[in-house]
Amino acid sequence: MTGRCVEVLLVEDDPGDVDLTKEALKDGKVLVNLTVLEDGQKALQYLRREGPFKQAVRPDLILLDLNLPKKDGRDVLGEIKGDEKLRSIPVVVLTTSDADVDILRSYGLGGNCYVTKPVGFEQFRKVVKEIEDFWFSVVKLPVP
Repeated sequence: MTGRCVEVLLVEDDPGDVDLTKEALKDGKVLVNLTVLEDGQKALQYLRREGPFKQAVRPDLILLDLNLPKKDGRDVLGEIKGDEKLRSIPVVVLTTSDADVDILRSYGLGGNCYVTKPVGFEQFRKVVKEIEDFWFSVVKLPVP
């Protein structure tokens, strides 16, 4: 993945978490183009290239919060993994919930990994860097 810009879709409604994620990815080893959408409905429109998103770029990785307006992240995950054209996109659930029911359901819906957001900038930054290192340096991702 080091030879090109990596496309990441962040589905997050908390502006503070969006800023933290942008900051953490800014100085990474990989050039990342981050697209941010604040609700699940827009995320699915983007992924399906519907409405205002006809020119949307297919992401290499999705960072998905569970608690979203308009369409819950759990529903978004289920629709992504239930769609033949989208299911190969890795989805990292990045959320504040550490509830066993959310973890189990996310994996049951096909989530590729589940990460609980830490409190505090340095811890959050470390987690995002580890996600970046793992998904873009270790893992072999599918090429669309």
